[in-house]
Amino acid sequence: MVLGEHPVRARPFHRPHAWTGKQSQEAGHIVNTLNVALLHWIAAGEDPDSWVLLAGRVMALWGGPVSATVLLWAGWKKPSERTHLFVVIAGAVAASLLSHALASALNFQRPFVLGLEPGYISHDASGSLPSTHATVMFFVAAAFLMRGELRRVGWVLVVLATLTAWSRVYVGVHFPLDIAAGLLLGLFLAGVLAAVQWRHSDGTAIRRQTRTRRKRAGPSNWRPS
Repeated sequence: MVLGEHPVRARPFHRPHAWTGKQSQEAGHIVNTLNVALLHWIAAGEDPDSWVLLAGRVMALWGGPVSATVLLWAGWKKPSERTHLFVVIAGAVAASLLSHALASALNFQRPFVLGLEPGYISHDASGSLPSTHATVMFFVAAAFLMRGELRRVGWVLVVLATLTAWSRVYVGVHFPLDIAAGLLLGLFLAGVLAAVQWRHSDGTAIRRQTRTRRKRAGPSNWRPS
């Protein structure tokens, strides 16, 4: 240290405050309050408009089958995309199984089971989060949007998934949070599918380039002595 200079003191290290149990409870209370408020705002309630209720019940029951029909139609109209569609169907089955497993493990009750809203379609009292309809339908829609040839159909599937998601809340079988969780899970799985396909296509391109170079180089003239 040079004479006349003041010694430099190290600043104490402050650790970030840990997330306390009370803060977790408060955050959970805020999320739950918002979830229930959105439910009451979207759901049909005790005295719904008959035409809106009819539309909601039809979408809640038939949105999934209509989306499946659109998927099969795309496979018929786009033969070059059938391999991708078979992968999407397999992914949709896996997404459904995963969503059901999570919902069974978490076992969050449905609005009509808790008495928060009347249920306007027949449904069992199984766990509601995440929504399997939202998981599968948004997964399929995102998987379509990843392909240029299927992108227009993908936007149709996005509309169907959104309407079905709204209707499942409207008829009292899901909370908005169930739908949000299903949306995020479906998009995550679609991202995993995209990463796997990109890696596979990248590896295929490298192998193709290697074969092309070998063909251009011709047979080797080297012989063992």
